[in-house]
Amino acid sequence: MQASRLKAAVALAAAAALAVGASGCAKSERDGDSGGAKTGGTFVFAGAGDPKNFDPIFNDDGESFRPIRQMYDTLVQNKPGTADLQGALAESWEHDADGKVWTFHLRKGVKFHDGTDFNAAAVCFNFDRWYNMKGAGAQSQMIYYSDVFGGFAKNEAPDLGKPVYNKCEAKDDATAVVTMNQYKGAFPGAFALTALSMASPEALKKYDADTVKQNGDSFEYSAFANEHPVGTGPFKFAGWDKAKGEITLERNPDYWGEKAKVDKLVIKIIKDENTRKQELKAGTVQGIDFPAPADRKSLAADGFQVLDRPAFNILYMGFNQKNPKLKDLRVRQAIAYALNRQQLVQTKGPGGTKVADEFMPDTVLGYAQDVQKYEYNPDKAKQLLKEAGVTNLTLNFYYPTDVSRPYMPNPQEIFTVLANDLQAVGIKVNGVARPWNGGYKDDVQQFGKQDLHILGWTGDYNDPGNFVGTFFGRSKVEFGDAAMTDMFDAISKADGTVDEAGKKAAWEQVNRDIAAKWLPAVPIWHAPPAIVVTKDVKGLVASPLTDERFNTVSVG
Repeated sequence: MQASRLKAAVALAAAAALAVGASGCAKSERDGDSGGAKTGGTFVFAGAGDPKNFDPIFNDDGESFRPIRQMYDTLVQNKPGTADLQGALAESWEHDADGKVWTFHLRKGVKFHDGTDFNAAAVCFNFDRWYNMKGAGAQSQMIYYSDVFGGFAKNEAPDLGKPVYNKCEAKDDATAVVTMNQYKGAFPGAFALTALSMASPEALKKYDADTVKQNGDSFEYSAFANEHPVGTGPFKFAGWDKAKGEITLERNPDYWGEKAKVDKLVIKIIKDENTRKQELKAGTVQGIDFPAPADRKSLAADGFQVLDRPAFNILYMGFNQKNPKLKDLRVRQAIAYALNRQQLVQTKGPGGTKVADEFMPDTVLGYAQDVQKYEYNPDKAKQLLKEAGVTNLTLNFYYPTDVSRPYMPNPQEIFTVLANDLQAVGIKVNGVARPWNGGYKDDVQQFGKQDLHILGWTGDYNDPGNFVGTFFGRSKVEFGDAAMTDMFDAISKADGTVDEAGKKAAWEQVNRDIAAKWLPAVPIWHAPPAIVVTKDVKGLVASPLTDERFNTVSVG
């Protein structure tokens, strides 16, 4: 993992530990290990969209991960404010010379919220659960697992590869040995993925966690996922009032690490950006995420703490090559030339946003300075469409509603600008708006209904495989790219290169070829997302990975 490459970029975030607080929150009588900060009370944070559920393995979006991160722990985690790794449930780890056998030395005395022991047997139960998951519906929802581990003991969902995972052995209570079938550059960074959090084996069994029912275009999850999530984290689940749009978590007094300073954490779902801002000003919430770019200066002027995270992300426009006209590289290149991305950055991007030429930030190993670039050139776009013999092209362009993402603060505005660019070169656009969870993500990533779509990614760890490999390392419904086997093979080879110099060169060539030969999507921008809190809040450390933990927050 090349975490050192991000240190300079995240120094600002690391230095800016915020105190997130709420006026009018009641203070409890208990004493805490607060180091002088106030303890007790309730911290209310405004989420920008509904979570899908609270079973980590079936999630891949930030609105679901926000509460999950407070309730669960991973074996490895990122140091606050950085993309560097540190121990979590595993105090230390090492691997063999081939990078296939990983030994984790576990923290002792840790309990799950249900009182059961966290130990090596629990680690192996979780790994084996993921690997042995049954049902096409369940496997299709394990996006992160598939990206990292390839396949299952028995692949039932489409487009899955050979499994990377082999076995897990509990050498003793405090030592878990995980064996892989091959080296993968994702490790050890991937062990910090929120999706790979450790859940209570007893709760998983008791609440039938592996049952995922697919009904047409929708999925139903277990009682574990919706009502009884059990991890080892600093907060415990206390309820999800879907009618009110509120998730309530309570302090875990037995947490192994820094105990939460507030008694209660409420994540209040407010999908409208302006409403989130108004509730922040009214004091009904004490923190919001993803403020409108135009609001940042005024919020700071009003006394709110506004922190820009470094832009460790990417927004892209994806092509679904199930549409035969989009199989022609010239058509995809024409669309790339038609987009005035620089104007989009200037008019709709947060301050510090940059046009993206590749699908990862330039702080990541393997970024190539000499990739083919698609400068705004509508005449070139029209010429390529003519050469491809494409006339009267009509495309269904999907975009999400009811959500703001770190890389996509206002999806509708972004869609409108991009659609206008396409129409200016003669491409007719049918806009299709769908709600983020239970609509858009399933339509795009599971059913492939779109021709074009906008989506993006905030990096989880500093490795090219977490960006380029996640998007294009295997065939995906999202891109309809099953025939692009040369791309999959090149990415697999780069990801499996152990030598750092060879790995750097391999990934650089992958990035060149993605731009010039394959172009499965168009990179749009890298945008620094902000997080905003009231002035009387302390202890929140902003993360370039949007990996904020609320146990350090005090109020009042």
